[in-house]
Amino acid sequence: MKLTFALILALQVSVCVWAEVPDPDKELVEKYEGLKAVFLKRLVNAWENLKQALQPLAEGSPTGDQAKEIIEELRKSPRVESAMKILGALVSELDPIVDKGRMGLLGVYGHYLRPYVGEHLDKAITNIKPVLDTVLPTEN
Repeated sequence: MKLTFALILALQVSVCVWAEVPDPDKELVEKYEGLKAVFLKRLVNAWENLKQALQPLAEGSPTGDQAKEIIEELRKSPRVESAMKILGALVSELDPIVDKGRMGLLGVYGHYLRPYVGEHLDKAITNIKPVLDTVLPTEN
């Protein structure tokens, strides 16, 4: 009974907290989505560059051949396959919740923090872009 009461109280508090979150500006959401897309491109490009750099090292060595065999065995394993399916389903189920949380945080940032730190954050992002273009370029 106590656990049920605590759960109902926690749900009520969480609903009250989320009811007061302001919606983010469309411009802020677009800016965030653009920065996120560029960052993901940088990560994918860095991953591809890392794979290309490590592939010649792994091909000729016995350790590299063993690693390839282990990876192939893991890919064929039914346990790994089912775990990947479960993780994929979990990600697809959590995606709307994460998106709602992200939009809530963007709304809070846009309403409460952006007037005070928005310009400084924008300058910092603009200043770090040349460094990221050198270290983690979006394209080869």
